[in-house]
Amino acid sequence: MITIRHRDERGIANFGWLDSRHTFSFGNYYDPQQMGFASLRVINEDKITPSKGFGTHGHRDMEIITYVLSGELEHRDSMGNGSIIRPGDVQRMSAGTGVRHSEFNASDTNLVHLLQIWIMPEQNGIKPSYEEKHFDQAQRQGKLRLVGSRDGRDNSVTIHQDANLYLASLNQGDRLTYQIDNNRAVWLQVTQGEVKLNEQLLQAGDGAAIINEAEIAIAASSSDSEILLFDLAK
Repeated sequence: MITIRHRDERGIANFGWLDSRHTFSFGNYYDPQQMGFASLRVINEDKITPSKGFGTHGHRDMEIITYVLSGELEHRDSMGNGSIIRPGDVQRMSAGTGVRHSEFNASDTNLVHLLQIWIMPEQNGIKPSYEEKHFDQAQRQGKLRLVGSRDGRDNSVTIHQDANLYLASLNQGDRLTYQIDNNRAVWLQVTQGEVKLNEQLLQAGDGAAIINEAEIAIAASSSDSEILLFDLAK
């Protein structure tokens, strides 16, 4: 079964400096039918104006993954990490017993466009940790590149949950198939362009919950398309 979560159905938060779309319930947006999918709890698509951002705030017991679509995001945290996250970078912060951090648009002139993703950990109370890796275009062009996993295999970031996160960049006409085990569920998020999922058209911002399907087919309907695929334990 494939259930489409259309981009225009998402929750909206607009504070002037921040324009955010919430795939699942978050902040002031609450929909009891949209509380997450398996261990995937949050997909927020954020656009932050130049030099603005989130001041220092706290998190705990959550795997937080940040993926920048365009622009640059400056990150600082209470573990002593500080970095500029750019397109192709995947950042993973395990909040565990508690961490404080800030995120700001690193540019004085350009918007930063990003996805913030929360995955519930297998175990609460772990030691906070941080990891960031870059996956260049060649590694993900026309194929699904593993960028996050429980065991950190294939040089992916380590997620403290039975979850595999894949990234693919696709040109028009590129096709992929993905096999799904019986005990797994898949979420597909289109980050750029357009793709067909088993002949259903999805545009940037659309997502799809996939349950009890043995295989899915993904075909790019436009150049410069990009997808994130989450393979999750049911």
